[in-house]
Amino acid sequence: MSRRFVDKVALITGAASGIGLATARAFAAEGAKLVIADLNEQGAAEAAAAIEAEGGRATSFAVDVADYDGCVAMVAHAMSTFGALHIAFNNAGFPSVSAPEFEDFEVEAWRRTIDVNLNGVFYCMKAEVPALRQSGGTAIINTASSASFMVGPNIPAYITSKHGVAGLTKAAANDLIRHGIRVNAIAPGSTITGMTARRLADPKAMEWLKSLSPIGRYAEADEMARAVLFMASDEASYMVGSLMRVDGGMTLR
Repeated sequence: MSRRFVDKVALITGAASGIGLATARAFAAEGAKLVIADLNEQGAAEAAAAIEAEGGRATSFAVDVADYDGCVAMVAHAMSTFGALHIAFNNAGFPSVSAPEFEDFEVEAWRRTIDVNLNGVFYCMKAEVPALRQSGGTAIINTASSASFMVGPNIPAYITSKHGVAGLTKAAANDLIRHGIRVNAIAPGSTITGMTARRLADPKAMEWLKSLSPIGRYAEADEMARAVLFMASDEASYMVGSLMRVDGGMTLR
């Protein structure tokens, strides 16, 4: 098995579960040192401990990415623990919240969704870039969504936040490539994670969501992890500002 990330330090937000955790394990298997960051302090600590038990190197940090000072402290923890930062996967997200009518959508739900899904990505990148530049880091990957390319009913905040991540990724890519930092994003389709568990528990919703993808099934978190590792690796050296759709064909329709 290739080990593309030996001696590299990767920071992952939302890494206590789902796509973030699957990606952390994949990075660890290829030799990276991990910073497991999550709002769930216990979950982050348990994920880091599991990686260490398997022979990897990992540390955990509790963070709300909607708090810029917290993001700065997260990066400082990475630097003080491992002395460098080479890869950042800004994956933490807030799930879609719906309302029966547009005017019924609650302001607080709007604020929290935008604060985590969009502002949080900016705050993380702003905190990460000085450390990446200092360390000779080369890659930032953000989590966008199939919702970055399409719309769905009754979820205006989520749609707006993920369209915003797409634009922010491209803007940052344009500005940061001169420093040798490639910024790209993954745009997952429906993926089996803790965040989607409640939605998938409804058989009708499950069948409807499956029908949206020509592939006819949900993704596993490991499938997203493989795409992230590719974008972080030297194999993607000419990818700048790309939004990689890993959605089973959902956005073809």
